[in-house]
Amino acid sequence: MKDCIFCNIESSRKIDEDDLFYVIRDGFPVTALHTLIIPNRHVETYFELTEDEVLALNSMINKHKQLIEEEDSTVSGFNIGMNCGEDAGQTVFHCHIHLIPRRKGDVEEPRGGVRHLIPGKGSY
Repeated sequence: MKDCIFCNIESSRKIDEDDLFYVIRDGFPVTALHTLIIPNRHVETYFELTEDEVLALNSMINKHKQLIEEEDSTVSGFNIGMNCGEDAGQTVFHCHIHLIPRRKGDVEEPRGGVRHLIPGKGSY
C-alpha cells in the first residue's frame, strides 16, 4: 500500500526478516528493546493472517524473545500485544505485534498486566 508506513519501511530499520515477516525496534518504545514483528503482506489485523503466517509469527516471537533475553539479562518477563481496530487503539492499520520486555520493578504493581489498558480494570 502506497501510504502504509509498514509497507514502506526503510530496510535499514529491519533487524530480522524471513519470507513472511520482518522485525524492527519500536520507534516509540515502552521499554528498552521493545520490538515489533510485522507481516510483509499488508493486512490490517492479526485476524486476517493465514494459518501459515500465524505459525511463522509464533516462531519469530519466540526467536526474538530469546535474542532479547540473551542481550539483556535483566529482562524477566514479556508482554505480547496487538491492537486490532480503532476502538482497541490501533493507529497504524497494518498488523504489527508488540514484544515488550519487562524487568523487575519497571512499574510499581505489574499484576494485571494488559488489563491496565482500561483504567480501573487491572487491579483485582
